[in-house]
Amino acid sequence: MDKLSVRYLGLDLKSPLIVSSSRLTSNIEHLKEAEESGAGAVVLKSLFEEQINHHISTIPVSPGYPEAEDYIANYTRSNSVDEYLALIRKAKENLSIPVIPSINCYSSGGWTGFAKNIAEAGADALEINVFYLPVDRKKSAPDSEKIYFDLVEKLKKTIRIPIAVKLGLRFSNILYIIDQLYMRGVEGVVMFNRFYEPDIDLNKIEIIPASIFSSEIEKRYVLRWIGMASAQDIKIDLSASTGVHSGNDALKYLLVGANSVQVCSVLYEKGIKYIKTMNHQMEEWMDAGGYKSVNDFRGKLNYRKYSKPVVYERTQFMKYFSTED
Repeated sequence: MDKLSVRYLGLDLKSPLIVSSSRLTSNIEHLKEAEESGAGAVVLKSLFEEQINHHISTIPVSPGYPEAEDYIANYTRSNSVDEYLALIRKAKENLSIPVIPSINCYSSGGWTGFAKNIAEAGADALEINVFYLPVDRKKSAPDSEKIYFDLVEKLKKTIRIPIAVKLGLRFSNILYIIDQLYMRGVEGVVMFNRFYEPDIDLNKIEIIPASIFSSEIEKRYVLRWIGMASAQDIKIDLSASTGVHSGNDALKYLLVGANSVQVCSVLYEKGIKYIKTMNHQMEEWMDAGGYKSVNDFRGKLNYRKYSKPVVYERTQFMKYFSTED
């Protein structure tokens, strides 16, 4: 497995495959299976800011006693976090691969103090998944983006472990966002997260959740931006996420410059042990091409190194659709 070793967030991984945050990383049994199957690291199930706030809001407090309300709020937060800290400690006791907790948040509020407890519990790094949905038409794009910047600035003052920010696809300028995160000391970016998306049940005339699982076709949304971001003059690690259903899918992300590849949906379908198959697929391809390590080919097809960078640009779109039969 040495030929698959990579570095991500300053951590040594025996494989570029990381099991991303999900129910599959919510207990020790699954985490052990992931390591035994050859995963390079695990991102623990997310601690949700919404969950914490919901627990606080559902606890009845007698009116006129703000001290009691503050106490209950702090107690609830502490206990929610304690459960998560216990998972981190247990994972570190039982695993030899890096353990990366995850926080799913929507603000840069006081919850950032929790990050210190997470670091002290032994976390190797921290992944921040910001689920911010801009619904205020009076709020400008820079104002919305400031939430991300304020958040990482607070976190960098609080903890010393590496931080990766999991971004959504819909920014006016993704490369600018990544550059600004890098300037604020962020060590890694995960591209991209999967927000809740709605669908419609025509029989019930109701809004329902769209499929939460990715499909291979969704790689097209990620390949371009990994390829562009990895060609920038900044030293920030990139983890590709979405559309990874085989070792070949992972190889494609590595070829455009990803430092690691997060996998989830296919493990629900085929089981955690499928990581072994994916690693084997990558090794077979490397052997056939004479590659001794991932670094021998990583980024070979990114925007800077590829001999035809026009394929990443609008001009390729024009060439394809303006050509007559």
